[in-house]
Amino acid sequence: MSHRPIIDAGPALNFFSINKERLLLSVLGPLSTPETVQDEVFRKCSQDRRFSPAAAIWRKLTPTWVQVLSDAPTLELAAVVHRITRQEMEQRMKQPRDLGETMVVAHAVVAAEEGLSVTVLIDDGRGAQIATAEINRLRRLRAAGRNVGSIGLVSTLTVLERTATTPHLPDRAAMRTTYARLRALDDGLPPIENTNLLASARWN
Repeated sequence: MSHRPIIDAGPALNFFSINKERLLLSVLGPLSTPETVQDEVFRKCSQDRRFSPAAAIWRKLTPTWVQVLSDAPTLELAAVVHRITRQEMEQRMKQPRDLGETMVVAHAVVAAEEGLSVTVLIDDGRGAQIATAEINRLRRLRAAGRNVGSIGLVSTLTVLERTATTPHLPDRAAMRTTYARLRALDDGLPPIENTNLLASARWN
């Protein structure tokens, strides 16, 4: 069984701010996200005018297309947060730095440990490292005979590559334009020439 993909604040803000929510949903389908991420989205929308369009899109998509996951400290969630951060959940929740990514991974791990398959959409490097460590841990558990699910890690680049040649991004010019708009919001994205987006085999 599958769990809704869990999205981090960065990709949500980027895609929603340029009104590309349909592109995102065409790849991942209905999404979920921690309460912490929702709070971060609204905070950044109020602080940075570049992101202000994302707030209206977010409200339009919840709860049907974006399901908000409770961050209430259940035993399972608190145990995962403690293991991956070496802090009690109550203490970690008071530290906003990288909290969204932590909670995305924690929710994904809880779902995977219940036997579900779940995808996480994270661009942040530290968040991706935490997710990768958990992906590898779950693989070891399955190899040892444990009945656990899996986590798949995708990024903005993954989403864009999967929509190459679709009506959302029908040609390289559309890819360049969309990527430039995303990168104007997120300087963590590399130059498009440093990606495979223009060389994707889908264009051939």
